[in-house]
Amino acid sequence: MDASSSSFLSANQTSKFLTGSMAMAIPKSAVTATPSFLSRRRPPPLNVSSARIEEKTQNSTTRSPPTSRTSRPGSTTTTLPAATNSSTQSTRKYPANDRRVAEPNLQPIMIFNVLEDVINNFIDPPLRPSVDPRYVLSDNFAPVDELPPTECEVIHGSLPSCLDGAYIRNGPNPQFLPRGPYHLFDGDGMLHSVRISQGRATLCSRYIKTYKYTLERDAGAPLLPNVFSGFNGLAASAARGALSAFRILAGQFNPANGIGLANTSLAYFGNQLYALGESDLPYAVRLTSNGDIETLGRRDFDGKLLMSMTAHPKIDLETGETFAFRSGPVPPFLTYFRFDGNGNKQPDVPIFSMTRPSFLHDFGISSKYAIFADIQIGMNPMQMIFGGGSPVGSDPAKVPRLGIIPRYAKDESEMKWFDVPGFNLIHAINAWDEEDAIVMLAPNILSVEHTLERMDLIHALVEKVRIDLRTGIVTRNPVSARNLDFGVINPAYLGKKNRFVYAAIGDPMPKISGVVKLDVSGGERRECTVASRIYGPRCFGGEPFFVAREPENPEAEEDDGYVVSYVHDEMAGESKFLVMDAKSPVLDIVAAVKLPRRVPYGFHGLFVKESDLKKL
Repeated sequence: MDASSSSFLSANQTSKFLTGSMAMAIPKSAVTATPSFLSRRRPPPLNVSSARIEEKTQNSTTRSPPTSRTSRPGSTTTTLPAATNSSTQSTRKYPANDRRVAEPNLQPIMIFNVLEDVINNFIDPPLRPSVDPRYVLSDNFAPVDELPPTECEVIHGSLPSCLDGAYIRNGPNPQFLPRGPYHLFDGDGMLHSVRISQGRATLCSRYIKTYKYTLERDAGAPLLPNVFSGFNGLAASAARGALSAFRILAGQFNPANGIGLANTSLAYFGNQLYALGESDLPYAVRLTSNGDIETLGRRDFDGKLLMSMTAHPKIDLETGETFAFRSGPVPPFLTYFRFDGNGNKQPDVPIFSMTRPSFLHDFGISSKYAIFADIQIGMNPMQMIFGGGSPVGSDPAKVPRLGIIPRYAKDESEMKWFDVPGFNLIHAINAWDEEDAIVMLAPNILSVEHTLERMDLIHALVEKVRIDLRTGIVTRNPVSARNLDFGVINPAYLGKKNRFVYAAIGDPMPKISGVVKLDVSGGERRECTVASRIYGPRCFGGEPFFVAREPENPEAEEDDGYVVSYVHDEMAGESKFLVMDAKSPVLDIVAAVKLPRRVPYGFHGLFVKESDLKKL
């Protein structure tokens, strides 16, 4: 990790990242004991107000100090005063073509920043390691600055022609050093794209220009509270809620414009590419011909999409349709909907048979049905009031269940629920129909109470779940004993019976030490791993993604293609883009691209082929 990007961690340079992340999970139970690897003396209290984190890149012009943003070489810049704390200001620069709102009135910003400092230092300081930015943002979780399109070096093999296009991965990258509690999921969304053309690769990293990002960029300081870490306990919730109300009344931000981060995933449908985060509407983005990333804006699909949408829509490549949902804390707690092949949103189907708010992050889709999980994670106000924890938590007394609704349902009259004790689904891999049954593949979170607070203790067991629609009998078979998540398949097999799954190995989560290939065609309980690759000592990757070698060939074998991922070497401080042969028994590396600077660990990504990029 570059010193310039981690100077604020200097008091704890050897600390490890405490919590793991299932890439969108939720509860918050209080930590009662510090893990052994954090049992040493804690660093002095963090007492900062606002600072921008930057790092130097290889072969780049000299950058400004960490509290300023440097424009691209040769561009005209304008200067904007920025409040960096309650008593000082710094100068920030932006490219002339970077849209900005009018210069803010600094006086109310400074006053509210003082109030926020009081909350962060006295009412709700980041005492628990899981929300202490010195731990959460250590190693390769530390944020980076934007990077314009920069050519990369292919250091091993050659890039296959089927990869002409772009691999893009989303993830959290806080714009400012957190002023108080910070959770991994609270960072502003940043896209890291490797644009590939004729065997050459170009890396670009850009923030998604959400309303929150642009508002805080122009103010020079954070304005909106962190959702995952800012409301732990009644006092913290009341204080930050009141401060947010004062900011709204003062005109500092308008929640009607969205408060989301767009930091979770991406989806391509209706000839549009979207950056997604389930707390807001999608943001349309595009890649330029030279590999740069542009944010086009927040999309509500002609006013038909309200409030938010899942970060895991399902795209049927045969029909062109996209299936999605939204969930929330008020009825209806679940709403199902779809988009036609042209990207036009169809009417909502509210699901009132979900009688209490549940954490819904992902779902399954088959050729006939949509499958939703009502798990043991949900709203837990008592934990917040009396336990000082998050308003979202686990309920061990609740029996998880799976809900089945026809794929093209117009209402919930045919919704059926099946109890599945002990099955807590965060991510779904695939689902398909078998006569009068539905089969779903998904990792089951065994220690659901740790999902947000101590995610390094989570074990995700991939299971094959079969629901007999005639008898209501649910059978479950684990397909691997390893700690696996972020499972993906050949995208052409969505909603169909697939044989192969590619999943990330948690070591522990959210650090990914390798990838495995599973053959789930058998019905018995057995270890289904047929290939694997471990990245090496202190080398960690992310979610794998499968790219078919001949996507237009209907006769191609299911595993005829490549598995791609970013991988970071923490000892060398270098990141690579790896291309692995999906058919190889050891997932042979057929190409490795050395990236011009590190790519932080993140969440979900996808590959967009060249012909689709041209449609954006």
